[in-house]
Amino acid sequence: MHSPHGSPPRTKIVKTYKLMVSSPKRSLIGPPVLHESSATSLASTKETESDPFIALLDDGFGAKSNLSKPKRGFNENGSATFISSGSPCVDFFFQVVPDTPSRTVVSLLTAAWKHDPLTALKLLCHLCGVRGTGKSDKEGFYDGALWLHRNHPQTLALNVASFAEFGYMKDLLEILFRLLHGDKVREEMKKKRTESRGIKRRTGSRRSNIKVSRRLKRLQLSSVPPKATLADFISAMIAKFEMKKSIEKSEPAISDPKPETAVSDSEPKEEMGQKNVPKFKNLRKQRRIIFLAKKALARHSSDSKYQFLYDRVAEFFAAMLASDLRHLNSGNIRKIGLAAKWCPSLDKSFDRSTLLCEAIARIMFPRNSDPEYEFLSEPYYLYRVRNRLRREVLVPIRKVLELPEVYMSAQKWSDLPYSRVASVAMKHYKKLFKKHDEDRFDYYLTKVKEGKAKISAGALLPHEIAAPAYRGEDDKVAEVQWQRMVDDLLEKGTLSNCIAVCDVSGSMTGTPMEVCVALGDLVSELSEDPWKGKVITFHSRPSIQIIRGKSLKEKMRFVQDMD
Repeated sequence: MHSPHGSPPRTKIVKTYKLMVSSPKRSLIGPPVLHESSATSLASTKETESDPFIALLDDGFGAKSNLSKPKRGFNENGSATFISSGSPCVDFFFQVVPDTPSRTVVSLLTAAWKHDPLTALKLLCHLCGVRGTGKSDKEGFYDGALWLHRNHPQTLALNVASFAEFGYMKDLLEILFRLLHGDKVREEMKKKRTESRGIKRRTGSRRSNIKVSRRLKRLQLSSVPPKATLADFISAMIAKFEMKKSIEKSEPAISDPKPETAVSDSEPKEEMGQKNVPKFKNLRKQRRIIFLAKKALARHSSDSKYQFLYDRVAEFFAAMLASDLRHLNSGNIRKIGLAAKWCPSLDKSFDRSTLLCEAIARIMFPRNSDPEYEFLSEPYYLYRVRNRLRREVLVPIRKVLELPEVYMSAQKWSDLPYSRVASVAMKHYKKLFKKHDEDRFDYYLTKVKEGKAKISAGALLPHEIAAPAYRGEDDKVAEVQWQRMVDDLLEKGTLSNCIAVCDVSGSMTGTPMEVCVALGDLVSELSEDPWKGKVITFHSRPSIQIIRGKSLKEKMRFVQDMD
């Protein structure tokens, strides 16, 4: 039956299709030549088909590849090498290392993202990863995160929890800070600090020279009597020379200023406007706070990308703090995280720059959470919730976390729990611990060495731990942190059939040399026999070397001095 327009109805086509599908299947037998093949050829065919690798080799033998070969070039020593691996993601993984220029990081990340966005995002997380999860390259990660914000802002904002998990929660604050003040703000701040130190040193040197010259002038006028003989004059000159040496020795070193040598209130002030200095400093501080607040508010209200990221960061901290507060109230102290540690303190650097404490307090204590808040003006409401954030959340949680900074700022050195000090903090504060609490600190290190106490080392790279030993210093902290790192890695397994080749030639200087020496020693300690405690020299005539020495310093020195 046909339709009025001369074409068959669509329903009939569907029915015919169904009949065709439901009809019995017919097998194919092929041409007769297949059945006339010899038994040996059939056997060889079955054998070939049973090995996919051999079949793939046969199929590709003599065929021309459509893939373009990676470009070749020269390395720093003039040797031929491949410029690229052929995979943008592999290039990003392999070529981005600490101190890689920002433009190189951005270029490699752009190519990797275009090739495979998900893998590129994972590699960015790996870049900021600490505690064995990645490269611990903060600057490289910040360059990548800022690129991500400019090109894929929602991807960055919706992954703040992942970035905090791989790296630090502080990384989120640093991203906001750099978005507000520029990608290179830290470099500029470092440059200003260096210049400021140089000015202070030059000023201190000039003041020291003026004091010495004044004392010498007084000595010169008083040491020679009016009717002096030649012997008196010679004696006066000798006394003048000895006095000059004693004055120079008694002057404090420029690089080690002594706060105890400040001018007392009874002595006259030589500099003009000395009485107005505190008032001027307070005024300048207040202007700085107003400037930063206006800048943060303007960016948040005018930039939708920044606002979206900012709100996600505030929500993340608020959620983590609320969770930690519930664990604190229920007595589950071990489940408390580090949100309170990395959350900005009220009216401190990050809070002044970003106003993040206000945003976190608004989320944790909204107006409808307390009937009193409904009748308060906006400024007083913000004052109340910010103070509540500090008093009811940050202070009690930080107290339970036993952060070393809390004890240090309160000058409670004798109460400081060294076993709670993080690895990076231990590296930074060990000299202060030695200075203010030497006996307890030495006793703690002895207990760690005996295995009766623990010390953190997870967030430090091998060459960062071994840096004092590489410089030839006897550092007890480095010794016990190195041993802790080795023990932790051995718990995960050993290296079988593995030995490190160490390049300690003249072309290796600075950080590359430190990394090579530290990793060479570490691999030797993690390897199984017969390679345990051994390395191979990178030489035209390589040799196996047995690392000598008991201490970390002796082992580092041995590897450095290998021929």
